[in-house]
Amino acid sequence: MTKQSEIGTLILRLVIGITFLIHGLDKFQSGIGNIAGWFESIGLPGFLAYIVATIETVGGIAVILGLGTRIVSFLFILVLAGAIITVKSAVGFTGNGQMAGYELDLALLAIAVHLAINGSSLYSVDALLRKK
Repeated sequence: MTKQSEIGTLILRLVIGITFLIHGLDKFQSGIGNIAGWFESIGLPGFLAYIVATIETVGGIAVILGLGTRIVSFLFILVLAGAIITVKSAVGFTGNGQMAGYELDLALLAIAVHLAINGSSLYSVDALLRKK
């Protein structure tokens, strides 16, 4: 990868990492039990809320640090695809006024796919570990 490509990929890594970290923290801070209840109300097992919030929080930190970027990005793909299929597709691309649509999820999905395919080595823990 060229230096310019790596800088662009670093920016994508930071954006998706920060976004997922904040979303995961929000789930825990607003009461993960409430989120689990909402999951159940839409027909999903409540325990998935804990899994999703953990992937978002821990995965967000890992991607920011560049640790396991490809693996975590694949998990983000699963979370985003699940959100689009189970919830967001029903409200459309831009939403319905009460709930956001899947436009942001689709953009994050594209970033996650890019990172899952290409990884990100600029300023990453993975690159440091490979050197040793």
